Amino acid sequence: MTVDRPYVVTLGTAGGPVWWPGHHGRTGISTAVVVGERTYIVDAGTGVGRQLIRAGLSMASVRAIFITHMHSDHVVDLGSLALFGIMRMPADPTHTVQIVGPGDRQVLPPVSSRAPAGGLTPVFPDEPTPGTARMFDLLMRAYATDINDRLFDSLRPTPRDWFRARDIVVPPEVGFHPNDHPAPDMAPFAVYEDEAVRVSATLVQHAPMSPAFGFRFDTEGGSVAISGDTARTDNMVRLAAGADVLLHEAVDFDWVERRYTEQRDASAKATRDHHYAAHTSPREAIDVAEKAGVRRLGLHHLAPGHTPREVWERDGHLFSGHFSVPADLDVIPLHPRV
Repeated sequence: MTVDRPYVVTLGTAGGPVWWPGHHGRTGISTAVVVGERTYIVDAGTGVGRQLIRAGLSMASVRAIFITHMHSDHVVDLGSLALFGIMRMPADPTHTVQIVGPGDRQVLPPVSSRAPAGGLTPVFPDEPTPGTARMFDLLMRAYATDINDRLFDSLRPTPRDWFRARDIVVPPEVGFHPNDHPAPDMAPFAVYEDEAVRVSATLVQHAPMSPAFGFRFDTEGGSVAISGDTARTDNMVRLAAGADVLLHEAVDFDWVERRYTEQRDASAKATRDHHYAAHTSPREAIDVAEKAGVRRLGLHHLAPGHTPREVWERDGHLFSGHFSVPADLDVIPLHPRV
């Protein structure tokens, strides 16, 4: 790989808000797109900071962090990226790191049909669905004692000196509604651009979590699309069209059946419902990649994280391009189209 060729690092490849047992070694979902001296991060799953170090990537190189959706396994280490990250950045900030992700969904999700009679009460009913900007503000407020101590005692910059969080505004003409129309058919739209990369987004089908986005990074040296969590959707076909690489989520539905058939309580049944409504099988991911005409498909956000590799690879021969199941810290180079 030449130094100036853009590439992707699969920092963490497991899905789910759990620490998976077993020896497969998959950590929380996070992906780095590296263009020259600049690093862009998609999602901040558990362990992302340590994975950046293991990948040889500097926090000072990070220009932006993109959040696909607000499930905890995608944002749980966002606070640590900011709080620990500034310890590996210059004392005087050299640039602003943008944190770009979903806004406040404004309304609570619908209650599962499996819910008990009488309904449910949300936590923090005065602010039950904060978006990216508000979540980051609340995280920094929670650590105010630490931040102020280091500011006053060690004269360190604060995360607010380096990081700025903002919410993605969905184009109103697409007809988005978090409950009634969470993933309308739409064209991708730009959410970020600098000298090295243009980032586009589309709504994906991960209801009731909404809005949920997939992202595409276009550089002079190639392009990569990252699905986030989603059921099969033509929005991802449009987003990934002609890309060098598509990283798409996948769920082992045989495991879903084993796990949630054994557990017959309402929560298990509701969780099973969610997996089928909001996630993708490897074969469905292959179908998206094939229709999008991508060169390379990699399955990630694998749930469960301890499913053997051969299960994920079982249908790989159906894809006409290059199929892979990346491990944590795998490097995938991008290639410009001729």
